[in-house]
Amino acid sequence: MSIIVITGTGTEIGKTVATSALAALTSAAGRTVAVLKPAQTGVATGEAGDADEVVRLAGPAVTGAELARYPEPLAPDTAARRAGLAPVRPADVAEAARKLAEEHDLVLVEGAGGLLVRFDEEGGTLADAAQLLGAPVLVVVPAGLGTLNSTALTAEALRARGIEQLGVVVGSWPDAPDLAARCNLTDLPKAAGAPLLGALPEGAGGLAPEAFRSAAPGWLAPALGGTWDAAEFTATAGA
Repeated sequence: MSIIVITGTGTEIGKTVATSALAALTSAAGRTVAVLKPAQTGVATGEAGDADEVVRLAGPAVTGAELARYPEPLAPDTAARRAGLAPVRPADVAEAARKLAEEHDLVLVEGAGGLLVRFDEEGGTLADAAQLLGAPVLVVVPAGLGTLNSTALTAEALRARGIEQLGVVVGSWPDAPDLAARCNLTDLPKAAGAPLLGALPEGAGGLAPEAFRSAAPGWLAPALGGTWDAAEFTATAGA
């Protein structure tokens, strides 16, 4: 795989931290990696965006790229329209990812919000970009109550489009998980129809970069370059 698309089942669930962990593992293995943020919303000019955060956590060897930035924290289509700026289209995302893939071993395309958030007035989405690229999708999900439905809906949308789902990663595993979160470790792979490939601890993004890179292998499964074991984690932390 030279390109992986990373989406979530919603916002603020750990996509950027999960992307950072995957980038850190890839870079530590001696492979070159770039992260592409097609549409950065809610960040003003001059402020650090998600791609910048990935570079900060994963290391300066990682290449960060943005296609467009919109100041209001809204869906990209809405944010572009309100700002009077040109939208990002799926074809733009695919073209940029392919160019980065010519110079990097792995390109991570991090979406905004969920899989079907609109990029433009025609209704183009991250799913359309993944289709154009023929790239697999990694889905980042929350741990708690309600995650099974949103995970199943995302998986169904991927299957309907013939897009491969690599698996699911819990973006923020709580220090004190409740019953729903513990049960979800068993149920998430069923809802997704894809394996559970990692769980990042709550607050991982607040670690110092060196500590983040050192701990990252223990958060992601071997399929993503780490050492995390789904069966062991579920037996220990699940219900």
